[in-house]
Amino acid sequence: MYIATIPNRTSPPAILLREGYREGGKVKNRTLANLSKLPPEAIDALRRVLKGHKLVSTDELFEIVEDGSRSHGHLEAVMIAMQRLGFAGLVSSRRSRQRDLVVAMVAARILNPQSKLATTRWWSSTTLPDMLGVGNAREDDLYEAMDWLLERQNKIEKKLAKRHLQEGGLALYDLTSSYFEGVTCPLAAFGYNRDKKRGKLQVNYGLLTNEQGVPVAVSVFEGNSGDPKTLLPQVDKMREQFGIRNFVLVGDRGMITQKQVDELREIEGVDWLSALRPGAIRKLVEGGWIQMGLFDERNLFELEHPDWPDERLIACRNAKLAELRRVKREALLDATAVELDKVRRMVYRGRLQGKDKIGVRVGRVLNKYKMAKHYALQIEADSFDFEVKQEGVDAEAALDGIYVIRTSVDKDTMDTDRAVRSYKQLSKVEQAFRCLKSVDLMVRPIRHRLEDRVRAHIFLSVLAYYVQWHMIEAWRPMLFADEDQDAKISRDPVAPAKRSKDALKKAASKLLDDGSPAHSFRTLLSHLGDIVRNTCRCPNAGLDDIFYKTTSPNTKQLQALELLRKITL
Repeated sequence: MYIATIPNRTSPPAILLREGYREGGKVKNRTLANLSKLPPEAIDALRRVLKGHKLVSTDELFEIVEDGSRSHGHLEAVMIAMQRLGFAGLVSSRRSRQRDLVVAMVAARILNPQSKLATTRWWSSTTLPDMLGVGNAREDDLYEAMDWLLERQNKIEKKLAKRHLQEGGLALYDLTSSYFEGVTCPLAAFGYNRDKKRGKLQVNYGLLTNEQGVPVAVSVFEGNSGDPKTLLPQVDKMREQFGIRNFVLVGDRGMITQKQVDELREIEGVDWLSALRPGAIRKLVEGGWIQMGLFDERNLFELEHPDWPDERLIACRNAKLAELRRVKREALLDATAVELDKVRRMVYRGRLQGKDKIGVRVGRVLNKYKMAKHYALQIEADSFDFEVKQEGVDAEAALDGIYVIRTSVDKDTMDTDRAVRSYKQLSKVEQAFRCLKSVDLMVRPIRHRLEDRVRAHIFLSVLAYYVQWHMIEAWRPMLFADEDQDAKISRDPVAPAKRSKDALKKAASKLLDDGSPAHSFRTLLSHLGDIVRNTCRCPNAGLDDIFYKTTSPNTKQLQALELLRKITL
């Protein structure tokens, strides 16, 4: 018996079960059954049986080796992104054990940020050891690779600068801090604590990025370093290490102070963009240089002042921000008044006596709400009273929503709107800090004790953010992220940022246009992690007689991987 396929003109072919026989010395055949309505897999199975093949169940054919299933899809996504970015070559042009370990640590930092010891435990549950040959790596091996990476930091940053910085472009810079677990690191010190961790030593580090927020370099400083003192080293790095002689350095008002401005003026080719402090803004308003009525016509305008020669000042007023600050101040004043009134009643009833004790209790309230400047206090040994300094409140309210951009860039090079937008680009650096310090990359808490290990740890985390930044950009169509990035160039530079209608629709419905779920970066990585590579073998076969079988990606997983393959520099 055999299966014959008979053409049927424009219709599908007929699939017939036939047998051959002899009659009168001639070979003939006859049809036993029409199999055309059977599914193709059933016909194929019958064809195999007729040819003498033995059919067995999949359980009899092969089995998955114990502990032989390892996560693969999310790792494949990261490795595709790294390949498109030429990341391994960025770290070192020559492959080495140290380079493989650094690439592995960066991938692990993106996928599952943990301590170095925990990392070596975690990646054994993935295909990472097979892909990079790091399965036998120990904690000490990772530390040695970190030391090797730190020695190459200048070379790597120079490559990044060549990719992402250009002559005459913007360079964004800001400083943050992260706290330590421990007290022995030479970099650890008490300073302005941005993590709100009382009693914790910290380290400061500044991030230098291009206009889009792509990280280019990171510098680590002692925990008590002031923001302005870290600025000029970045100028030297741009000019001497990166070879960029003409650029605009963008920093916030706490970073680019008057002292730094005076020094920057002496450096040819370096312009700057920053903002005035509240005291200086108050001086402009009280002196009549900023006329509030002009904000009725437009929310920004340029002005000049003799105290800031050879500078452009751009006054801006954000009405919505002004309203938010008014509401917040009133709420804090009301909350402070309620607590102070409780203290006053305690003193009146005799439950709290003594000028010192009353002062301590009042100070606790004022420190809690940060409203001391708006209250006049009368503290005696057996009495206490307070009142709001309404004149001061009104003066502060007059400045609500007002900020003033200051820059050395001439108007022909950068118009008014672009100057404001360029200053607001500092939010890109703040976004990087949030990513580095939160659940994404978890640069903190820092547990390293040696100064160089701390520097290497932070640099490693920044490299991980570099890869993640490009992955997020590639995945915007699948994430809650706003895809309409071009709108930022034409919208009102002072008005609060608004998401596009499509982005708001995604956020409200939690769905994409095709009806599938919208993702965060983390949930999409987790979804890709469902792609597993299984280690299989035939029953009763030897341990060396194995093969691998990877689960087939679904439509969305395929889309995510294809988007990463389109990453370009």
